Amino acid sequence: MGDAVIGVIGGSGLYEMEGLEDIRRIRVETPFGEPSDEYVTGSLHGVAMAFLPRHGRGHRLLPSEVNYCANIYGMKKLGVERIISVSAVGSMKEIIAPGHIVIPDQFIDRTKGVRRDSFFGDGIVAHAGFADPVCPSLSETLFEAARGVGAVVHRGGTYVCMEGPAFSTRAESLMYRGLEAAVIGMTNLTEAKLAREAEICYGIIALSTDYDCWHEHHDDVTVEAIVRIIHQNVAMAKNIIRRAVADLAAARTCDCGSAMRHAVITDRSVIPAETKEKLAPIVGKYL
Repeated sequence: MGDAVIGVIGGSGLYEMEGLEDIRRIRVETPFGEPSDEYVTGSLHGVAMAFLPRHGRGHRLLPSEVNYCANIYGMKKLGVERIISVSAVGSMKEIIAPGHIVIPDQFIDRTKGVRRDSFFGDGIVAHAGFADPVCPSLSETLFEAARGVGAVVHRGGTYVCMEGPAFSTRAESLMYRGLEAAVIGMTNLTEAKLAREAEICYGIIALSTDYDCWHEHHDDVTVEAIVRIIHQNVAMAKNIIRRAVADLAAARTCDCGSAMRHAVITDRSVIPAETKEKLAPIVGKYL
């Protein structure tokens, strides 16, 4: 179906990047239901791209309501090999101030099983390796791009993924500080798991908007504060993506494209035909 090479998942407005050409809106059907919205495809400096607002246009989906499986499956159908995820996060460290950029490299899962976070089931079992949950090559490119455009950027760090939609209690926030987490958010871990299963490189541009509620000398996190910082950082996120695109046009040299080679444990002869068909874009080459 597709010829996009780089996918971007984030808030509305990112597809309005200056220099994006041949813009089209595409609605992608998936066996996992509807993605959050239409994909906006285009070309930036000759590189095919696909953009998707995670929460839908107008931000109408809770973190737990986002159809992550459909979103990542749609990216796969469009031919995406690398996903850049742009997200607002709360900072768990004094050094990561509101307005700073973080390129996380680890996760702690505090979701509650409400959201589907695997393509597998329905007669097929697979266990993806997830010790290093983001693509190191893509993350390094994003870090260098952020530094190149003048962002205050932090390389690495643990992202706590909570269920939401309410923010943390103060006790929880202090607990995460004790775990030496760097940032907290509500979406990226689920995307990272599915991107790994789909053999898509995944990297995060995390926009620090607040100090959650642990910092005694700063106001507790509010939607108003988050929106204000996001608006300031959208331009920076665009600049990072624009800078990174040129370095991401080359073929992948990481292991993400073969991440599921030995992951399927189910005897191929007992996998239902409809399940094989459904997962053909994901792991069909191994079945």
